[in-house]
Amino acid sequence: MAQSTIREKAIETLELEAKSVAQLAERIDDDFEAAVRAILDCKARIVVTGMGKSGHVGRKIAATLASTGTPAFFMHPAEAFHGDLGMVTADDIVIAISNSGESNEVVNILSIIHRIGARIIAMCGRRKSQLGRSADFYIDIGVEREACPLGLAPTASTTATLAMGDAIAMALMSARDFKKEDYALFHPGGALGRKLLLTVANVMHTGDENPVVSYHTTAKDALFVMTDKGLGAVSVVDADGKFIGLVTDGIIRRALAKDYTFLDKDVESIMFSTPLTIAPDKMAAAALSVMEKHQPRPVTVLPVVDDAGVPVGIVHLTDLLRQGVV
Repeated sequence: MAQSTIREKAIETLELEAKSVAQLAERIDDDFEAAVRAILDCKARIVVTGMGKSGHVGRKIAATLASTGTPAFFMHPAEAFHGDLGMVTADDIVIAISNSGESNEVVNILSIIHRIGARIIAMCGRRKSQLGRSADFYIDIGVEREACPLGLAPTASTTATLAMGDAIAMALMSARDFKKEDYALFHPGGALGRKLLLTVANVMHTGDENPVVSYHTTAKDALFVMTDKGLGAVSVVDADGKFIGLVTDGIIRRALAKDYTFLDKDVESIMFSTPLTIAPDKMAAAALSVMEKHQPRPVTVLPVVDDAGVPVGIVHLTDLLRQGVV
């Protein structure tokens, strides 16, 4: 095949599929809204089913719904016919996908779904098909033709189905006022989840790992504690255990450049009395922001101080980066 022909066919496919998706806007009608409102009112789960390529698209639609606030799962229609229909309850809504509306595996389970009591949303291209006639709600995903030169391989139809599934999910998100914090709750392992769910308390060094010394501790002993904990800093507390300052390895190095006499003095004499601190319930991302924005240069450690003024932990920059906080 000539290079020009390859490119022409690729461009033709993309243009055809783009047109098929654009035409779906005309199908956002009362039927579509009724189906979406039914999902909104559903107190159980959304069960997505489809055979072949429609099934593959259905899996993605179910995954998108589940991750955006609508409990959903995919059910293979052939497996459903052999026992998996037991997963469907009367309070569920089943989204059945078939471009032709005549897929045997899908059609065969429709009467059982009705007997169970669940309602059916048909996503297909023919309202008068068996699926279209059997459904409680109908969403038109029909296309003029497939991009396949043989007119056989599902191409434009699957793209249109996928796009309509996204349209349903986004309409539901908007109606539910689904926020990024809600999204993060369902994606705790992703970057957004870590940013919105991870708190300072989750990443700070506490207990035996938290370097804390009394104000009358010598600078030399404070240096030993700093070296032992390996965080490059120690929090300094008063007689009541309240946070009053911070000593960092940088402070020690600058003092050593002058003389060594400070090593036998109280650490209070060299501590920084007004360092940046953060509360344990603040977001880890906020801690990173505080550290990065410090002037004249960013800091690498941040004491964690509770409402009572007690240094309950310390956060190091590497802890945040290791957790993927960005």
